[in-house]
Amino acid sequence: IQKLCDRVASSTLLDDRRDAVRALKSLSKKYRLEVGIQAMEHLIHVLQTDRSDSEIIGYALDTLYNVISNDLEEEEQEENSAKHVDDLGSQFTEIFIKQQENVTLLLTLVEEFDFHVRWPGVKLLTSLLKQQGPQVQQIILVSPMGVSRLMDLLADSREVIRNDGVLLLQQLTKSNAAIQKIVAFENAFERLLDIITEEGNSDGGIVVEDCLLLLQNLLKNNNSNQNFFKEGSYIQRMKPWFEVGDDNCGWSAQKVTNLHLMLQLVRVLVSPTNPPGATSSCQKAMFHCGLLQQLCTILMATGVPADILTETINTVSEVIRGCQTNQDYFASVNAPSNPPRPAIVVLLMSMVNERQPFVLRCAVLYCFQCFLYKNQKGQGEIVSTLLPSTIDATGNSVSAGQLLCGGLFSTDSLSNWCAAVALAHALQENGTLKEQLLRVQLATSIGNPPVSLLQQCTNILSQGSKVQTRVGLLMLLCTWLSNCSIAVTHFLHNPANVPFLTGQIAENLGEEEQLVQGLCALLLGISIYYNDNSLENYRKEKLKQLIEKRIGRENFIEKLGFISKHELYSRAAQKPQPSFSSPDHMMFDHEFTKLVKELEGVISKAIYKSSEEDKKEEEVKKTLEQHDNIVTHYKKVIREQDQELEELKQRISTLTSQNEQLQATVTQQVSQIQQHKDQYNLLKVQLGKDSQHHNSHGDTLQMNGIQTEEVSKLKEELEEWKNKHELLQGQLKEKDSVIEKLNSSQLEMGATEQSLQSSRFGGLEHSNELQKELEMLRSQIQLQAAEISKLQMENQKLQVMNTAADPMLGDSGATAAMSSELEARLEQEIKELKSQIKALSEEKESLKQQLDSSTSTVAILQDKNSRLEREVAESKKEQDDLLVLLADQDQKISAQKMKLKDFGVAVEDEDDTESGDQGDEDEDGDEEEQD
Repeated sequence: IQKLCDRVASSTLLDDRRDAVRALKSLSKKYRLEVGIQAMEHLIHVLQTDRSDSEIIGYALDTLYNVISNDLEEEEQEENSAKHVDDLGSQFTEIFIKQQENVTLLLTLVEEFDFHVRWPGVKLLTSLLKQQGPQVQQIILVSPMGVSRLMDLLADSREVIRNDGVLLLQQLTKSNAAIQKIVAFENAFERLLDIITEEGNSDGGIVVEDCLLLLQNLLKNNNSNQNFFKEGSYIQRMKPWFEVGDDNCGWSAQKVTNLHLMLQLVRVLVSPTNPPGATSSCQKAMFHCGLLQQLCTILMATGVPADILTETINTVSEVIRGCQTNQDYFASVNAPSNPPRPAIVVLLMSMVNERQPFVLRCAVLYCFQCFLYKNQKGQGEIVSTLLPSTIDATGNSVSAGQLLCGGLFSTDSLSNWCAAVALAHALQENGTLKEQLLRVQLATSIGNPPVSLLQQCTNILSQGSKVQTRVGLLMLLCTWLSNCSIAVTHFLHNPANVPFLTGQIAENLGEEEQLVQGLCALLLGISIYYNDNSLENYRKEKLKQLIEKRIGRENFIEKLGFISKHELYSRAAQKPQPSFSSPDHMMFDHEFTKLVKELEGVISKAIYKSSEEDKKEEEVKKTLEQHDNIVTHYKKVIREQDQELEELKQRISTLTSQNEQLQATVTQQVSQIQQHKDQYNLLKVQLGKDSQHHNSHGDTLQMNGIQTEEVSKLKEELEEWKNKHELLQGQLKEKDSVIEKLNSSQLEMGATEQSLQSSRFGGLEHSNELQKELEMLRSQIQLQAAEISKLQMENQKLQVMNTAADPMLGDSGATAAMSSELEARLEQEIKELKSQIKALSEEKESLKQQLDSSTSTVAILQDKNSRLEREVAESKKEQDDLLVLLADQDQKISAQKMKLKDFGVAVEDEDDTESGDQGDEDEDGDEEEQD
């Protein structure tokens, strides 16, 4: 080895150095210590100087890996020498990383694409991180682009390097939040999820397992990365992982491992230890993308391996814990049975079945607890299945309440404990349900009257059953009675309960019974603390006197302290999930430990309080309650006033908008009225022009305004003209008939004249008379014809005037009707506006009253402010007095200085340094000594 090291150090030919390094590599596995001590420095030098030759670099990296890594040696070494091996690798790693440049050099070599350089470089860096993780992490973190260079390994097309790159990043990200964040923001989630998908999700090989472990490192207890994972919509990409078929038999061990890690990764995102906001957002995302539904499918599927089923139950528990939407969905899930049963009922059947595996029963209990956590609706549904009014009398279906009661009173102590804890969670922080559960009656045996659930619990306690059963029942009773005075009264009403508790506490029993004694002390303490003194024999003061006589206060407090000092109590207090190594260790519930912490101190104080102090405390409580009631009343009043103010503001805004609309309508209508007036004036002018053409009727047709009297006069005159026209037409018809008669008579006279002329037999007198008559008739006919023509002319004139006057009168009438209609609408709208303005003024008055009340409050505050100002003024006055005193003091000091100067002593000013002042003091002291 020494010769080879000399050759590496001194040979000028590259081939010689390469051969020497190859020989060292072959020896490094067997003679690890010797090669490491003698050759490490030379190998590092080769890495620095011979970077051009990839072969020698590869040999050097392999040799260093063999020296530093423990993997090869662990296979051969025995267990007793394993510690020695660990120390050896750790020591060589420490030597290598002492010079930080060595790690930086290694990061540079990992960037090389050559397989013979990159792969051994990755393996060596992984080994360094395994040996001295935190130190190497720090060096890589401060190295420029150190983490980014290593992230490129995931993109390498050679699977060997990519897979070893995943292992390297696993070691790099362990317990280092800063590196985890950098890796996450270098797109690690996308790349890792792509690899998992390429490898076949849960059906993939060990590469999927490594990727999942790396994802766990990046997400566990890292809120920033969890948020980035959720915001990047990567939760949706987890859904295909949990798609299982109908036939779930024959799963490989690798698939079980992969699915187990996938479920754990989901739990990392919704862990109860995460910040509530982050957990809640992840829970909602899992519901919306269908991941919760997929998990519930696995939960209800057949043939799923037991450990996967257990982990799925735990995962579903944390996905629904404290999330109302998810809890409601879980309550609606039914098992594929005939008839379908709720998933909760099926799970509870497993919990109270003693043949089921212990871990599965714990998981079901955790699921039930998470379903009820901050879920008052779910709690009410569970308790309602126990109440007399809702129990199915036919007995066809088993309810959750019946299963819990069955478990509570079965012969299996683990079922007793699980059912008691589950029922306690149904009552957690819900006073209404605690009171309702007092109504539950149980039929113990045929012929005996039913007893209450509370009474049955205390009966089983007094029968001296197993410790686990009694612990479970005591935890249920403590949860039930805490913060519920009615339940305390019911408990104390049974005369056997208090003597039983005092007897249990007073006895000196073994270590196993100490836990029961502590819980009995807690239950008795709750009965005192939440006692409303409604039972005369069991008032607070009498119970305290009983403790003092039978047990002793100090002894009671000591027994009460047994609970929190117990080892199993400490374990249960750590996390919500019930995780116990064996059924015997199943004693405490996480939520109950919180209750103990809350009550232990207040019960200790309550035991030592005197009756006077109790009275004072009750008075204070009453005062506080009254104060709280007053505060809540005022809060309610303020809330109502705020609502009223908001409503009034909204009404004001709506009314103002309506007012604006109405004003706009009014202005629009005013403009329309103006247009109508203009049209009316134009019509007036036209009517005036037409009246000038008709002189005979000019006086009647002239209109100077929209006057209804003139219009009515015109209408009357028109009616008169129409009547005259009808009379004239009648007269004309009469004249026509007369004319016809005259024409006929004329014809007759002509005929007689001819007969007279032809015959000439009559006398001359008779003929003369006839001629006179004829002449008279002719003159009458001419007069009548002239009169008829005159009447026809007048008729024509009247018809012309009638046609001219009708349209004018029609137009003026329509205009008048329109204007009157508009005036009526305007008056109505003005009335509506006035009523609205009146309502607004009333609202303004109410707002003014509220303003007055607020101004009174302001006046009170101003009064306080003025008092504070007076105090400030007084303090300022005192300050001014102090300043005056200081000014007097300064004057005296300056006078003293003047005197000293007169004596010839050098005096420095106040602005000089402290040393100068000290010197002045020394001189003054010397001067005084001389004096």
